[in-house]
Amino acid sequence: MPRRGFPLQGRVRWLLLALFLLLVMLLIAYMLECTPPVNASQTLPGPGEPFGKEYYQALLQEHEERHLSRASSLKRQIAQLKQELQEMSDKLKLMQEKKEPPGVQGLGENRDQEPGDLLEFLHSQIDKAEVSAGARLPSEYALVPFESFTSSKVYQLEMGLTRHPEEKPVRKDRRDELVEAVEAALDIINNPDEEDGMEEDVPVQRQTYTDNHFMEGLYRTERDKGTLYELFFAKEDSSSFRHVSLFRPFGPIMKVRSTSVETLGMIINIIVPLAGRVDTFSQFLQNFREVCVQRDRQVHLTVVYFGQEGLQEVKSSLQKMSRDETFSNYTLIPVDEEFSRGRGLDIGANAWKNGDVLMFFCDVDIRFSLDFLNTCRLHAAPNKKVFYPVVFSLYNPAIVYGSLELAPPIEQQLIHKKDAGFWRDFGFGMTCQYRSDFLNIGGFDLEVKGWGVEDVHLYRKYLRSELIVIRAPVSSLFHLWHEKQCADELTPEQYRMCIQSKAMNEASHPHLGMLVFRDEIEAHLRKQAFKTQSKTEA
Repeated sequence: MPRRGFPLQGRVRWLLLALFLLLVMLLIAYMLECTPPVNASQTLPGPGEPFGKEYYQALLQEHEERHLSRASSLKRQIAQLKQELQEMSDKLKLMQEKKEPPGVQGLGENRDQEPGDLLEFLHSQIDKAEVSAGARLPSEYALVPFESFTSSKVYQLEMGLTRHPEEKPVRKDRRDELVEAVEAALDIINNPDEEDGMEEDVPVQRQTYTDNHFMEGLYRTERDKGTLYELFFAKEDSSSFRHVSLFRPFGPIMKVRSTSVETLGMIINIIVPLAGRVDTFSQFLQNFREVCVQRDRQVHLTVVYFGQEGLQEVKSSLQKMSRDETFSNYTLIPVDEEFSRGRGLDIGANAWKNGDVLMFFCDVDIRFSLDFLNTCRLHAAPNKKVFYPVVFSLYNPAIVYGSLELAPPIEQQLIHKKDAGFWRDFGFGMTCQYRSDFLNIGGFDLEVKGWGVEDVHLYRKYLRSELIVIRAPVSSLFHLWHEKQCADELTPEQYRMCIQSKAMNEASHPHLGMLVFRDEIEAHLRKQAFKTQSKTEA
């Protein structure tokens, strides 16, 4: 009868061989990383140039920064190799402990298979996360929003009492985490493998990307899965972007995919429902003219106007812009009905007759930059994902800048400060989505009239579908303050939401507190002035 110990001993020998090879790889990696590279760009001064103290200090600092960076990279690689070595050692120990005693037969025949290796587990975590397909969610509160970041700033929704809407990543662990993600993405882009699937019509020459080409990133952490990173890179003045998705399943970071995204020719149909507010529309049109017409040139403006009052002024403003800029990509749709935002957006979406198109549902009091247009293009994809940006809503300038004689121009008010505004995370009106997805999901509930609820209904439809919903703060999208009127005709739910929005829209907590306790503060100041005067007279 054959001995059952032989197969197990063979597996032990293979594991020992794997351990030996892993140690060899560790030594080779150490030798490679410790060998300083020759940088031809760094040369000594010429014969006529002095060797000043500043030159040597700068040279020493540059060398020190380079070695620190390489040392940090080496430490991460060694830590990862040590972890893999420990896991293989644990497997070997487990197999030795389970070695069958002589004469025992059939013990391993019906035993359940051990769970898959670490790589299989990590890939199972990716399958659970919303990377390739959306998950069905019960409500708008179940979605975990992304936070966005650039090379120098992090834009976050959860602020509490000490954090700010815009921050530098001060904590070293958080800063290192984001830097590692960017470095890993750059390594993937600059060293593509066959899985990255470069298109056949892409030029053969390879472009090298650096951290200076990093445009923006999103990340979010789900406690039972891990952290997902969506990173975008582009050369200067290029419409071609590189998109890298990374996933850290509470373990070593691993690549999900690396693709190219071409935004050239990707039209955005900006749909604005409007009733009255002619002066505000003129302000919006000026921003549209500077960003979309003069710089981007890949947009179409659709204005759905309710009622007759102010219609002629809006029409004249559009015609003047068309003449001045030689721009005809706009549509004005008059509607002789009572204003309904959902109805206006639905009319604007159905008015487009040139196939599928990326739509941006916008309001007249929104201010955006050129960067936002590309952000909109990058985070929406037909039949795959929709983008719900969180706008930064500005407070009442009369309160924020009450200590000044005049409030500064709007351009100088567009800052991310705690006393200047807040992330409007309860609003779902601004969205980038393809027309095909909007029609397939059923569009807006046209029975809803007035303010607010129709946006949430549409958002919930997407949450309950298989599309991925991208929700993240966007630094280039601002909601300008305007006085709100909550009409008596609204339903109790709509009226409550309107009052909530109105209260949050006025000023920050400290500023509101100063207004509430204004009489107490003035009384205190009068007492202090009286005491000072009494001491002076004495």
